[in-house]
Amino acid sequence: MSKNFVTGLFKTRAAAEAAVDAIIKRGYTRDDISVLMSDATKNKEFAVQTRSHAADGMGIGGAIGGTVGAVLATIVAVATAITIPGVGLVVAGPIAAALAGAGAGATTGGLIGLLLGTGVTEHRAKVYDTGVRGGGILLGVEAKTSDDVDKLETLLEDIGGEHVRAE
Repeated sequence: MSKNFVTGLFKTRAAAEAAVDAIIKRGYTRDDISVLMSDATKNKEFAVQTRSHAADGMGIGGAIGGTVGAVLATIVAVATAITIPGVGLVVAGPIAAALAGAGAGATTGGLIGLLLGTGVTEHRAKVYDTGVRGGGILLGVEAKTSDDVDKLETLLEDIGGEHVRAE
């Protein structure tokens, strides 16, 4: 990853889904988006099948539950999503692909080690680690251009992302 890797922490699935939808509307694909969350959050938030109407009852709404929810659920369920045993993390997207290429030894440092490997500062990695372990969902996207970095940061902040930063 590079200085164009924009990350943000979202407290709710609905906010993370809105962010994914907004990123995709900017011309990115789901394959460009990395998602990190605790295994407990995945089990809680994604236990509902995306084709059911249960998402409507979760306060997400029909449009988000049917369209955006399906995108985030797909990112989390794709073949590149990995669960790191003993650490309790689910990682999907380009970060997961990088981890798979690096081998299992790269996962022993937990979320902080993983984020340090992407160029995130140690302080920010610790903040993200606390947020993810508290039920948050961390999103990351590699900006296509340096001009896109500021736009993505603003976009994620406007949707409710916390600790948004490009590193």
